[in-house]
Amino acid sequence: MSPHRASAASTPEDVALGFADAWNAADADALAALFVEDADFVNVVGLWWNTRERIRAAHDYGFRRIFAGSQMRLDKVRVRALGEGIAVVHALWTLTGQSPAPGQTAEGSPGERHGVISFTVRKQQTTDDDGAWLAVSAQNTDRIAGAETLAAEGDALRPTAYQDLGGPTHG
Repeated sequence: MSPHRASAASTPEDVALGFADAWNAADADALAALFVEDADFVNVVGLWWNTRERIRAAHDYGFRRIFAGSQMRLDKVRVRALGEGIAVVHALWTLTGQSPAPGQTAEGSPGERHGVISFTVRKQQTTDDDGAWLAVSAQNTDRIAGAETLAAEGDALRPTAYQDLGGPTHG
């Protein structure tokens, strides 16, 4: 699916595929076109945008400042129908090429990241075609190998795996 067809997602899976295509083209307009006007989007650090325009503006900023030249690959997509014209789509992703943070050298760049994005999608009925699937809501989450949660340490969060804490086991 090309980013220019992102607003014409003919299946629920096309929303996730269109998202990755729009991301790889750094096309915030095509990405936002995958969402209904009053959509919600929660990003990987919990920022919550709640209109198509805010989703577009936030991704436009990200493409210019944080993710210039980055590429997103979808590793697995799963669709679960919830009823007539509504579904949940989960997609595992891999991201490469994130821009280094200010003051960071290329050697200290963020490297390859992995995550999962979830979309709640609804088929939009129109009078002139079969309708398109659009996201009503999305949540994007980073995945950290071996981590089960995050533990607060002062002002920072540290990935934590409980099986490594040496406490009693229950079984």
